[in-house]
Amino acid sequence: MRFLLLLLAIALAAPPAGAQPAGQPAAAPRPGGAAASARLKDLVVLEGAAPVQLVGYGLIVGLDRTGDRARGRSSAPYTVQSIANMLRRFGTTVDPLRLGARNAAAVMVTATLDPFSGPGGRLDVTVSAIGDATSLSGGTLIQTPLLDPLTNLPRVVAQGAVSTGTLLASAAGSSARTGPTNTGRVPGGGLVVEAVSPTLDGTTAGLILRTPDFTNAARVAEAVNARFPAAAEAVHAGLVRVAVPEGGVVALMASLESLQIAVDVPARVVVNERTGTIVAGGDVRISEAMITYGSLVISTQVDPVVSQPGPFSDGQTVAAAVGGVAIDEAQARSVLLPPNADVGELAAALDALGMTARDVIAVFQALSRAGALQGELVIL
Repeated sequence: MRFLLLLLAIALAAPPAGAQPAGQPAAAPRPGGAAASARLKDLVVLEGAAPVQLVGYGLIVGLDRTGDRARGRSSAPYTVQSIANMLRRFGTTVDPLRLGARNAAAVMVTATLDPFSGPGGRLDVTVSAIGDATSLSGGTLIQTPLLDPLTNLPRVVAQGAVSTGTLLASAAGSSARTGPTNTGRVPGGGLVVEAVSPTLDGTTAGLILRTPDFTNAARVAEAVNARFPAAAEAVHAGLVRVAVPEGGVVALMASLESLQIAVDVPARVVVNERTGTIVAGGDVRISEAMITYGSLVISTQVDPVVSQPGPFSDGQTVAAAVGGVAIDEAQARSVLLPPNADVGELAAALDALGMTARDVIAVFQALSRAGALQGELVIL
């Protein structure tokens, strides 16, 4: 058994005389740096025109004995009952106890309806097994109504072949798969039968920022006012109110969607400890700090020993074990980050220390706890 202990020390140091205070942004932008820009249509959504999430319960048929089991402790009795109810709609009455379900599976069907989709429009739907089905590959979703949770009315009917994009193979009790096979999609399988009625009437229209931010809200209002003087007002970090001109909301949005907005991106570091993924924004700054990295490896080993009795004796063979412990401590290495360092300088310093991705995650966590990370740390 081997144990790896990470020795990490971070010390905040006072900045030298004349240097900028630690944690404060640089007075001048970085050489060659440029603010990111985006179209207004990619930053906001129209108030009163939110997408609608739909849900329904359906059946997938045509599976190759990978559906729900009808009997047993882990069976799905609701599947056979659903099959019996479906057959009854077609004039066939069957006792559910006489039905098998290995070629069918009960699923939950979900979709997101665009508020401007009209009757006859198409959308993709997602199907997810709720029983003990092992694979939905090769199945067909029977026509399923998808309900609006607020009105409980069907807005979409879904039907079609299921695509999982995965492969399941089994032989002699062993199986292997390339991904989850009990979840799939029906591309274009949803047919809109009842449209959503967006509330766009009024003298003002609200622009809701996808990511609320006071700076970006002010910049959106400024860009709109440059096109329509004194028409926009930033209400708060997530809403900009705009006066609707004589042409209506359609003409207003058509003229505003292409406006380029200088986006202020928050200083944020996002880490995923499960996969070792680290994503850091370019505006993240680190105060002057010293990082010391070393490793302590403790190895334990157990060797079996067999004691044999002497010849022609009444002794018995006895098995025993002899343990050993070894400690290997590597020499610690240190690096000193300058004041107001960016993520590029931090990455170069950590790479020089030979750290792994998980060690780097530990460094970011320690920097945040020490107050040296000038940004938000998000751990997934």
